[in-house]
Amino acid sequence: MGLSAPISRAQPKDDPPRELVIATVNNQHMLQLQRLSRHFVAAHAPVRLRWVTLDEDQLRQVVSRDVIKGEGRFDVVTLGNYEAQSWATQPWLARLHPSAAYEEDEILPSVRRALKQGDSWIALPFYAESNMTIARRDLLAAAGVPWHERPSWDDIRRWAQRLHRPDQGIYGVCLRGKPGWGQNMALLTTMAHTYGARWFDLQWQPELTSQAWHTALTHYQELLTQYGPPDAAANGYNENLALFAAGRCALWVDATVAGYTLEHPELSRVAGQVAYAAAPVGQHLEGSQWLWIWALAVPASSRQPELARRFVEWATSADYHRLAAREAGWSAVPPGVRRGLYEQAAFLARFPHARVEQAALETADPLRPTALPVPYVGIQWVGIPEFQALGTAVGHLLALTLPPQRRAVSEQLTQAQRLVRTQMQQAGYLKPP
Repeated sequence: MGLSAPISRAQPKDDPPRELVIATVNNQHMLQLQRLSRHFVAAHAPVRLRWVTLDEDQLRQVVSRDVIKGEGRFDVVTLGNYEAQSWATQPWLARLHPSAAYEEDEILPSVRRALKQGDSWIALPFYAESNMTIARRDLLAAAGVPWHERPSWDDIRRWAQRLHRPDQGIYGVCLRGKPGWGQNMALLTTMAHTYGARWFDLQWQPELTSQAWHTALTHYQELLTQYGPPDAAANGYNENLALFAAGRCALWVDATVAGYTLEHPELSRVAGQVAYAAAPVGQHLEGSQWLWIWALAVPASSRQPELARRFVEWATSADYHRLAAREAGWSAVPPGVRRGLYEQAAFLARFPHARVEQAALETADPLRPTALPVPYVGIQWVGIPEFQALGTAVGHLLALTLPPQRRAVSEQLTQAQRLVRTQMQQAGYLKPP
């Protein structure tokens, strides 16, 4: 259970301290990493870590600008597999080659495929997540609602209708409504894919006005309009997590990492009362389970590249997992990356969603996000650099289908189709008309 020897010999104590500037996201596991990083500092003294902690949307903007422009502001950056795959052909990130002690073979295959190219890594995985269906077990039982481990979106509609109790402050279903490529569009793209939709055909022609997109968005609009909280268009992952943890949501479809908060009695009023199942399916199994990885990378412009590589390897290692479990408990261990975590009986007993999470991560296939062939990689996103802007712009258009605007689904999809086609022409994927 103890930490292995440091990757390299500690520096003499009288050396001036070197500084690593680390850009990261303000979620529970990353904040825990900051607290435990004193172990890295002690093993590599003299060194100083300076953390720049941002919310998810800000982080993406700041990191993208720094990495792409080579500004050299950060030595270590937190990014997702979307950025890792979109930037893989560019010289913006230093390639990583972990030592033999890293236990690389223990990393789940889907995670390894997403971040590794040849014998080098674009970034090293800190934690990974898929999506799942989350429900209040006590409310299901009280209403006599049947529950099974592979629900459909039609099931979600039926269950939400029976569980919706707004007069008691309980909403039938909570879903991401806040505009953004990693907010409402993560859910909507997944829904569309499992209904058989595509963002683009094989010639990069957008297909946002297809019947499959119309079906998925209509279902989404009806769920949140009829059975969702009144401010659904303002709610992203964090807002819905707070609602569910406070006992305000009967159903929620979102990231598997939510289970670690919902089962924490100090953070959740519903701990011990939650049921978990696979993500809902539309008309096809393909695309129903997404894959997101928060990873640590070293920009090519880092001012301390060797020390940054050591930090990234330490923070994503099996040794760090053992350290986190020992000092802060199983909830502090970054999930979704290493197979060994799911072989720990104490971890499985503590978190009843862990098996659902493992199965989702093992079956998620970004290479086949929908039933039809596509020219892109990605389930809840499209693996091209332009998607960050495209997805956010479309997210704002589709958010207008929710209250209070409640614009027509066909109208918003037509506007989205027009916008995407124009942008793809300007980016060179399509010839101008």
